[in-house]
Amino acid sequence: MSTIAFCLLTYRPDHPSGIERSIAALVEGVRRLGHTPLILAAGPASPSDVAEPGMVRLDSVRLPRPALNDDVLRALADPQPVIEEVRGILARHQVDAVCWADTLWGLGYLNPVPDGVRSALMVHKIRRSSEDRWQQALAAVDVVCPASDYLAAEGAQAGLDTSRWVTVPNALLTDPTPLPADQREALRAAGPIRIASRVEPAKGLAELLKAMPADWERPIELVLAEADFEFFPGMQRDVIAACKEQQAARPELIRILPALGWREVPQFLAGAAATVISSTEPETFCHTAAEALSVGTPVITFDFGNVPGMAGPAGRAVPLEHGADALWKALRALLTSPDDYRAASQAAPDRVAAFNPAAAARTLLAALQI
Repeated sequence: MSTIAFCLLTYRPDHPSGIERSIAALVEGVRRLGHTPLILAAGPASPSDVAEPGMVRLDSVRLPRPALNDDVLRALADPQPVIEEVRGILARHQVDAVCWADTLWGLGYLNPVPDGVRSALMVHKIRRSSEDRWQQALAAVDVVCPASDYLAAEGAQAGLDTSRWVTVPNALLTDPTPLPADQREALRAAGPIRIASRVEPAKGLAELLKAMPADWERPIELVLAEADFEFFPGMQRDVIAACKEQQAARPELIRILPALGWREVPQFLAGAAATVISSTEPETFCHTAAEALSVGTPVITFDFGNVPGMAGPAGRAVPLEHGADALWKALRALLTSPDDYRAASQAAPDRVAAFNPAAAARTLLAALQI
């Protein structure tokens, strides 16, 4: 059996980020296949670290929470201590292969591997072709692993050399468990709309709430989860404030709820009539959409990114240029058609049945020739 390492500086169990969840699923899959996972992350330690026995915190990289891109760049201004520490950890644990979860935040551009250790770069977003670190990371590793076929196609369309690319789809931590038909019909008739999201402007959450029709009567339950990173100072504070402003305008309908653990999200979404992915930038996978589909909950979204293709007949997609109003119209149309709703709900679990941890890990290990 082999030891497989994963590196993501912000990693912690139940962290509300898609990359963290993708790593968690691969770790689960590696264990199921009988291998040993190792996770390298920046310090300081978090109380939740006890949930992951394979966690190793780096002494050479310590980040605030939340951290900015500039914080990481400062921490890596002199990369030699990081390179030496990471190589030492990988050597001591006799690691057979390592996956860098991101170009910068996953140390992919440094690729600090000991001799004989194979490496993969996990891709969750196509970077600008002129970005030096991105090009360094692509060139340094043995294999490049986009998180979806959508991303692989994006890479090819961007003119990148994808000859060493192998899609390793993100996986779900829970098995598909659709509700019985009678419970699903009751939700269609009167159930709440539930949304679980990381706090980010591009998720379009406040805009969605603002566009709620005046005659809308169902509860909207919104889980807002703050991450350990931000794109600018106060980003998450501002988004939460904007959502609470909309809640204050419709307090009888809108509830804002705290973050959930990874394995709690599918059950939360199972109790929804539908969920809405209102992102105004393309989702390159979208765990919450996949989790909703896994429990038979239809997905309403804009017509770009990975979600429409993943949902297929289990969702409805509207043109982005039509705005959030169109999401509400599509949602209402689906909920008021029992036959269309039943067909969407029944189609949903099969759309994501292949996204399981063991299958994802098996694909990764084959790509790494392990």
